[in-house]
Amino acid sequence: MSEQYDMVVVGAGTSGCYAAATVAREGYDVAVVERKTEEEAGHIACGDALKGADAFPEAIPKEKLQPAFTNTGVDHGRFEIPREDTVLEIPIPGELAVIDRWEYGRRIIQGAKDAGAEFHYDTVVQDVTQNDDGRVTGVRAIHKGDVVEYESDLLIDAAGALSLLQDKTDFSGTTFDTNVTYSQFCSAYREIIHVDEPVEWDDALVFKPTDRAAGYLWYFPRTSTEINAGLGFQMNEEPMELVDDLKHDLRNRAEFDGATVEDKLGAALPTRRPYDSAVAPGFMAVGDAAGHVNPTTGGGIAGAAYAGKYAGEQAIEALETGDASEHALWEYNRRVMDHFGARYAGLDIYNIFTTAVDVDDLMGMLGALPAEKLSEALYSGSANIGLRLKLQTALDARDHWRLVYDLYKTKKLADEVLDHYDHYPTDPRGLAAWQDVRDDLMDEVYATTGAAPKY
Repeated sequence: MSEQYDMVVVGAGTSGCYAAATVAREGYDVAVVERKTEEEAGHIACGDALKGADAFPEAIPKEKLQPAFTNTGVDHGRFEIPREDTVLEIPIPGELAVIDRWEYGRRIIQGAKDAGAEFHYDTVVQDVTQNDDGRVTGVRAIHKGDVVEYESDLLIDAAGALSLLQDKTDFSGTTFDTNVTYSQFCSAYREIIHVDEPVEWDDALVFKPTDRAAGYLWYFPRTSTEINAGLGFQMNEEPMELVDDLKHDLRNRAEFDGATVEDKLGAALPTRRPYDSAVAPGFMAVGDAAGHVNPTTGGGIAGAAYAGKYAGEQAIEALETGDASEHALWEYNRRVMDHFGARYAGLDIYNIFTTAVDVDDLMGMLGALPAEKLSEALYSGSANIGLRLKLQTALDARDHWRLVYDLYKTKKLADEVLDHYDHYPTDPRGLAAWQDVRDDLMDEVYATTGAAPKY
């Protein structure tokens, strides 16, 4: 069986739904292919924290999503550092909400349907089809035992971290980023937990380190009595017993005495810089499938929404002109880098820094750093730190002065990386030269931090 569409989207997550809604609103035929059932679609393992809730693309109006926003009173992060007997209260700039992720998932799907997109559930993609020139022409899938061919002018890969589509597509002769490995991802597990008494920290996102720098626990309050509790670790490290480690911490927190678990789910997510290029002829990757996640926090909902918008708008131009070449789709890459991609690439430098640091030293140093400067670095990728502040921080963290010095050197390199992303090329021909300069900067990062090369 064969079906023809102007655009096919694989995956009904945030980026896929926003891409589908953007294009369908203009009257084009759009199919969203989703492996889950209609009931399960939108059920995704997530921390449920939504940064940038005040500025979502209009393809799916924000008012349609707001019923899924269960806690809009969160305004800071609470970093618990048991070894230092310290709790850091770090302000979070901008609007923040903790959401019911499944309800949110249902609502973005309905928003894309209202825009005119068709949804095909229970449909598992098996292969990507390409013509003799290498242009992607669709996918081959299985629906309830039957083979279905989806033909399209454009294919949007919104299939999440470690997407199968990228394994099945021949990217030779394109700029599409294939420098992707499991070590650049995080494995995570979360439970939705109900407690009888309201928690005292229902206005905060709670973070707590594990026994190694590559992992952390989180407690995000959907409401004062419903908590998203999770644990993740970097996949370049030895595996952690995620379920057991989370339960161990829960048993040692008085606020969870007598708690009940309402839902359990695991996932993988990228903790790496965005793809250098997420386009190939007839093909664009969005959201987790293109590394559109803050590598220090794992936050990716708002970035995914805008990636879907930008991909959708580029798809409309390609459909109008009949040109879906790599060159014609390139502006999508540039818009992502200009909006949030450069910032995420800068933040990735700090992620690399932590992989080479002893967790005790790292926590001790963080406990001495000013909260407002940590907030700047955590969410913007940089922070202004004058000489007086450097000296005061070094004095407060004198037991970790060498690490403080390494952090400031790393910060300088992160700023250079950010500056270099401001010069992201305007077309594919400039990518190789731009990458050469960026890779030289990354060599300096590895030399300064002592971290193993990530890319």
